[in-house]
Amino acid sequence: MKYPGRIITKGEKDKTIVKAVQQQINKQGCGPVDVDGSFGPKTLAAVKLFQSRFPDQNGNPLTIDGKLGPLSWAALFGTGTVPIAPQAQSQLLRKVMEISVGQIGALEKPKGSNWGHPVQDYLARTGINFPAAWCAAFVYWCFDEACIQLGRNNPLVKTAGVLNHWNRTSGKKITASEATANPSLVKPGHIFILSTGGGLGHTGLVESVNGGFLVTVEGNTNEGGSREGIGVFRRDRRKIKDINRGFIHYS
Repeated sequence: MKYPGRIITKGEKDKTIVKAVQQQINKQGCGPVDVDGSFGPKTLAAVKLFQSRFPDQNGNPLTIDGKLGPLSWAALFGTGTVPIAPQAQSQLLRKVMEISVGQIGALEKPKGSNWGHPVQDYLARTGINFPAAWCAAFVYWCFDEACIQLGRNNPLVKTAGVLNHWNRTSGKKITASEATANPSLVKPGHIFILSTGGGLGHTGLVESVNGGFLVTVEGNTNEGGSREGIGVFRRDRRKIKDINRGFIHYS
């Protein structure tokens, strides 16, 4: 059964969905529960048991909360039941992703300095001429390069501040809760926004969406996903539910 585009929890009213969950739970040996279409305490306990026994598609433990979001749904029904979005849909976003992928492997010089070409070029595009955190500047530079090639204005806020971008954007926002409940809202070319506390954050570009997981291209990071890393990297295991501010869509 296809993921319904929302988190399925205790008290779910759609009996067809609940019966499918109950049948699958029984098949996985986490019952028995009655296939009656009622998501009550017994079905809740069975879902939690399933989550305790089975990992997500990348082998990570599921959250044991009795809620069937995209990661638990994919584990229960198969990864093909949750939307996959492998390619940007507009000319602008395809060009942005082409440019960003071409920057993978670019590093600070020296490492850990937030400086050196091409990092200082990313920062300069937002008006900064000194070493600084540059993940948002990288995103702005990718869009700016794409817009120059396409002969159009850059729609992004000219800033190297992650949360400043989120607060001032004229693009379409997809909130964290909306994206977590329905991963099909997130598309290649969207910009993710993470708050890391204290007014700081991290940002990057969505290259593809695979169920509840993202493949991203990010600046000022490393292979472990740091917000103060040394270069431009592709990351293939970011969870949509961990993007705590949301996504921005420009067209």
